[in-house]
Amino acid sequence: MNQTWKRAILPAALCLLAAPLAGMEFFPLAQVKPGMKGIGRTVFAGEKIEDFQVEILGVLENVAPRQSIIMARLSGGPLEKAGVMAGMSGSPVYIDGKLLGAVALAFPFATEPIAGIRPISEMVEVFQQKAEPPPATLKAALVAFGNGSGAALERWIPAENAPLLPPSPDLLPAQPQLIQIATPVHFAGFTARTLEVFGPALRGLGLLPMQGAGGASVPHSTRMGDPSALQPGSMISVGLIRGDLNVNADGSLTYVDGKKIYAFGHRFLSAGPTELPVMRSSVVALLPNLNSSFKISTAGELVGTIRQDRTAGIYGELGVQPRMIPVELSVRTSRSGSQKYRLELVNDQFLSPFLLQIAVFSSIDATERSLGPSTFQVRGAIRFGGGRPPIQLDNVYAGEANMAGNVALAAALPMAYAMQSGFPDLSVDRVDLEIVSIDQKKQLRLERAWASRREVRPGERLELAAVLREESGGEIVRRIPFDVSYGAPPGVLNITFADGNWMNLSDQRGLAGPGGREATSSAQLVRAINQLRKNSCLYVRVWRSERGFQLQGEPLPAPPASLKSVLAAGSASGGLISNTWTAVLAELEMDGPGTVVSGTGTIRVTVKE
Repeated sequence: MNQTWKRAILPAALCLLAAPLAGMEFFPLAQVKPGMKGIGRTVFAGEKIEDFQVEILGVLENVAPRQSIIMARLSGGPLEKAGVMAGMSGSPVYIDGKLLGAVALAFPFATEPIAGIRPISEMVEVFQQKAEPPPATLKAALVAFGNGSGAALERWIPAENAPLLPPSPDLLPAQPQLIQIATPVHFAGFTARTLEVFGPALRGLGLLPMQGAGGASVPHSTRMGDPSALQPGSMISVGLIRGDLNVNADGSLTYVDGKKIYAFGHRFLSAGPTELPVMRSSVVALLPNLNSSFKISTAGELVGTIRQDRTAGIYGELGVQPRMIPVELSVRTSRSGSQKYRLELVNDQFLSPFLLQIAVFSSIDATERSLGPSTFQVRGAIRFGGGRPPIQLDNVYAGEANMAGNVALAAALPMAYAMQSGFPDLSVDRVDLEIVSIDQKKQLRLERAWASRREVRPGERLELAAVLREESGGEIVRRIPFDVSYGAPPGVLNITFADGNWMNLSDQRGLAGPGGREATSSAQLVRAINQLRKNSCLYVRVWRSERGFQLQGEPLPAPPASLKSVLAAGSASGGLISNTWTAVLAELEMDGPGTVVSGTGTIRVTVKE
């Protein structure tokens, strides 16, 4: 009986002992008192973890919902001179050998190294909650994007609709306040102008963009390193782009629990569920700065994947390979040279398009001029898994300023729209882009248009013509026939000659009513994007000012009278059929290969009985 009792009670006793022992490695927040001394750990050079001293000043309670911050004065090593440094985020702090939390916040322009420490209990607790995947959107509005002239871009794509992430509080507030330590983000292989253009957006996200630090190439960065080399206080890099171009964000590791890791002590991008590569990192130098000193470091071997990015920090798993998006980018320069870039982007619905935009901008800016006439041809594909049809990219852009920005945005928007549509089966598998640059503004402008006659009968042919003026002043005439159907009712035919941008906007402005056109499936969304008109064509739309119909966002041109009553009843019931007030009879295309076509005009022809 005695042995039976021992066998029964011993496992339970061990479990009871394990709980307090595991909890004892965390120093309770309730026991924190001013004047307590502690030790912090971080890397100041190479990969060597060094101690620094911590003196507790007090606890700020309820700084945010159910959140507290421990205020402390840091000292030792280079901290007296450099203060709290960007890159120290996540540095663990211990009292009596127990983990208190992570260095996470500081005051800009402070003359003393005063820091805010995130309690480790808050960091662990937030990631114990189950992370639900974002709900799938059942439908997505079909929008127009991609135009040939950069001057008109802001008309229909406001800056806030570009594939950027939601902004965070200003890193340089007007009043002194405790803010999260800026996360240094190292850009390797990018032009200086890239950081100038995208710097404000990056700083608005709580990031500190820096140029020149190196990173791992794709073959090296995909090899899994030894996770056991990481210890609390180790420097880590969170990868965003790797390959011929590298973007890595740096911070410190706070806590290792088996294969689980906790770091930063504050949000990175507040992306929630995510999949970001995490790598070992080595500090090359420290740079004191009046605003915020920072570490300069370089990324090393891959050690795992960041799974969650929340207010209290980031959480990841060691030994897990992240899924990345391969990108093949080729730039044929205006001087007949060619540059090829092989890289990988993180797989994130918001980050991936933004990073593609940055990469395309830099690849163009590296070889092409910023001012002066230029034309860019963009071809490629955004490919999805599961054998689904790709988004095809084939367009032309011309202008005299900021063409790198316009082309980069046009290349990234289709990817952004697909990834942010909410359709779970639109998982980007890879991106291929080929960009050709010409030091010449190849653009044709619609000068005038006419029809061969002003009156026509059913069954007769009209010849439609347009005069396009070149940049040099020369004129080109384009002609195309249109056959009036035999059953055409009498009345006015409107014939609109317009560039692709105008046509796309015309559809977006509500052919389906106030809600605009909507995609109800991934296939329809991809098809709609692929059917957007090109900048290199002049389109001719023949239409009447009368009631028309759409089925699930797809136009139904010129339905017979016998079908109109059925369609009208369907639209009134609020089903899959919707009204338009422009009945499109036909759409024709006049090609202007390799040249941007712009302009619009409408003529009218009367159909007689």
